[in-house]
Amino acid sequence: MMKLLLNKLALAFMGLLIAFCYLGITRAQTASAPIRHKQPVVRPAGQTPNIVGRIGDYVITKQELEKRLMMELRPRGYDSYNEQTEPVDAETLLKKMIAEYAMITEARKQGYLKDETLDALIKRYKDRRLANLLLQKQLAPKLTVTESEIQQKMKADPKLDRARAEAMLKNTKGRSLFEQYYRQIYQKFHVKKLSNNLLKAAQIHQRLLYSPKKPRKVGFIRTYQVKDEMTPEEKNIVLAEYDNGKVTLKDWFDTLCNMAPPGRPRDLNTPKGVEQLLERTLQMPLLVSEARSLGFNKDENLLKQVREYEDSRLLSKVESEKYKEVKEPTTDQTIIYYDKNKELFRTDRTLKIDLIWCEDLKTARKAKADLDSGKDFELVRQKYSLEKKGKPFNTYPSGEGFFWKDLWKGDPNDILGPIKGFYQNNVKWRIVKILEKKPGKVKGYSTDMERRVKERMLSEQREALLAQYSNELLKKYLYKIYTERIKEIDPLDIP
Repeated sequence: MMKLLLNKLALAFMGLLIAFCYLGITRAQTASAPIRHKQPVVRPAGQTPNIVGRIGDYVITKQELEKRLMMELRPRGYDSYNEQTEPVDAETLLKKMIAEYAMITEARKQGYLKDETLDALIKRYKDRRLANLLLQKQLAPKLTVTESEIQQKMKADPKLDRARAEAMLKNTKGRSLFEQYYRQIYQKFHVKKLSNNLLKAAQIHQRLLYSPKKPRKVGFIRTYQVKDEMTPEEKNIVLAEYDNGKVTLKDWFDTLCNMAPPGRPRDLNTPKGVEQLLERTLQMPLLVSEARSLGFNKDENLLKQVREYEDSRLLSKVESEKYKEVKEPTTDQTIIYYDKNKELFRTDRTLKIDLIWCEDLKTARKAKADLDSGKDFELVRQKYSLEKKGKPFNTYPSGEGFFWKDLWKGDPNDILGPIKGFYQNNVKWRIVKILEKKPGKVKGYSTDMERRVKERMLSEQREALLAQYSNELLKKYLYKIYTERIKEIDPLDIP
């Protein structure tokens, strides 16, 4: 059985090992949704012109502020409304970023890291990072194939190209490397399973699966059941021990709940099925123990990444807790809001346009001059545009954001420009040909409209509550904004 389990574990890590060879270590993914643009970083509090703001141990660099400014400019896309976003100035945004660090600092003081769910999430992230680092350091350098081996593989199977042959060879070698290494780790830490507790695990599994305390709409165990429906004694039942560590029933259920339901084992009502999943559960703590024994847990880059992840989770937790304080508006309130803001709910306002993206303002002016003189739009695009294969497309206020008002000034057959717009991750100059213009319409109040109005009202109230809380914390914590270093920052000021 051990051979079969090792083979499964090896397969699970093959993609990771091959990725190491091509790309180096990658950021581990977590089950949680990513936080938009909020990744605080802790740096030494040295004096440098590159720092534009600080609070406590946190500093914000000019590059981070500029990147965030560009992201704030873009439409959020949080709902279906055609919104025109307004640009934010550098100092206002910098103060908002500092306030986020204040919220994180306060969350640490309030003991948010003790939250069971949050603690488990952070531990899982750190463990994955440690395991990744271990594999990178110990196995990735050994995962090599020779040109001769590649050629032999291609001769044996003429349908293979070089890249596919190399990948298959590395897959085979990587599996063997991992099996050998994991077996060594398993023996090194003297793993011992407590067989008497396997039957208890099977019985508790069946209870949670078939007799949940709360009605469940799905046919599988949910994470909240492990948290709320197991006693502390049950969670701490030890299923396996190893040098300086153990695996509990809580760990075992965490492994189960992190598996997609269709792939969960069907024999967890038996000690044998419990033991097989236990082998999978042992995988991460044993790899982490080996990484710690080699000192990889002290890696500065790892510690920095874990701290960043903690901060991002804490900020998300603070926001979630604050949002709970907002009361859902009543139907009467939504009707009043809608009557006062009907234009915000205009739908289907559309422009069909064609574009010439230009490297700079000088180029854009040349392109516009050629078009004004009667030259063909496509020929001018081929001469000046950053993209030669452009074609007409529909655009909306929700996609153009702050730049929509410039486009909406045009009428069909007008050629506008030079005007600015979002190009990849930057702002660039463009020449825009208006082909069609649809003003859209304001729909009457309905059940569906009530839902949309409520969503918007809740969003506004949450933002207002968070802003109020931010202001309170900025009075509590000392911070510094280096105004003279940001006065010329403007992402819309392009050459």
